[in-house]
Formats: sequence, C-alpha cells, structure tokens
Amino acid sequence: MTAPVKLPIVGSMQFKEVSKEKLLEFLARHHHNDRHAAELQRAHGEHHKTDKGFIVKTSKGSYETRAVLLAIGRRGTPRKLGVPGEDLPKVVYRLIEPEQYKNMHVLVVGGGDSALEAAMAIAEQPGTTVTLSYRSDAFGRGKPKNRERLKEMTDKGRIDVRLKSNVKLVEQDKVILEQEGTKLDIPNDAIIVCAGASCRRRSSKR
Repeated sequence: MTAPVKLPIVGSMQFKEVSKEKLLEFLARHHHNDRHAAELQRAHGEHHKTDKGFIVKTSKGSYETRAVLLAIGRRGTPRKLGVPGEDLPKVVYRLIEPEQYKNMHVLVVGGGDSALEAAMAIAEQPGTTVTLSYRSDAFGRGKPKNRERLKEMTDKGRIDVRLKSNVKLVEQDKVILEQEGTKLDIPNDAIIVCAGASCRRRSSKR
C-alpha cells in the first residue's frame, strides 16, 4: 500500500506492507464488529436500473442501492505454458487458498512477486514440498523483501528453486522440467502457473 487509506467509520489504515490474508482479516473484523457495516453479498450479475439507482439480485435476496461496484479484476488471459498435459485439472493459474495444498508436491512457475509469494505461502503448509521454476537466472522482478525471504526459505530447505528451467511435460503424478539441458523428473500433485497475462484490447471501429 503506497499511502495510508482512510475508511469511513474505521479511520486510517496505516499498513505499509501487508499480506492479502492479513488485510482481509482486518476488513472482516471491522465488518463484523461495526454496527454501521454494510451487508456484503455476492451478486450474480443481475441488476436493474431504477430512478433512484439499482436493484441488485443476489443469492440471498434483492437489494436497493445507489451504485454498483464491479470488482471483476483486470487480470486478462493467463499466459500458459504450452506443453503437453497442461490441460490436466491440477494445473491452475492463481493461488486461492494455500491450505488446500497441505501434504502435496507443488510446482510454482514464474519469477514475479505472485510466484514468489505463492511458493512461500504454500511452503508454510504442513507436509508440502514446493519447487519454484523460473526460466531466467535471477528473480529480478520480485520485490527485495520477497527475494530475501525466499532465500531464507531456500537455505532452510523449505523451497527447491530451479532457475533457468522450463516445464516440458505435465503428467498425472509428476512433471518434467528441463534445466540447462538436464531433464528433471519431479513428483507432483499440483501446478500453479504465475507467468502473467496477455491482456487483449478490443479494437474500436471508427
């Protein structure tokens, strides 16, 4: 967070660096404790405009509101590996919950902050083995703090970092990496690809 944020009722949030999980805990705590907190609902895309604003239909009913906030992100189309086996269900393109990878062999692909943070979060789960594969020879795109923490976890044997490596084949119970001309056969239960996205813009007709 680049600057303090002032929220109605809650006041100023003085976080400088905070994980997504801690930020959500903070917001959820104030949401549940504050008698003025708004009721949060997940809309299913159905809303109707009225003279005073909108009527939004959710899974729990209909709500009148003056405005609708669309929090649908701008991630674009995930960049894929383009290798055989990538269509297996165990291959995903973002980390949802680190806890779901407990006691699993996990491969994280990428060299940016998303990849580093995903690998470190999963490595903290009991019984996991985490391999981090990146095609370049250094994590130049990651924040210094992430790179320092990754080095600490790597030195402790929590994460197996494979620089200058590429995924060549994905199979049901393993993955084949190539690192500087050598093929590596690694047991695998799940793969998280954090290789960015290709944002496609619609062409406008003039």
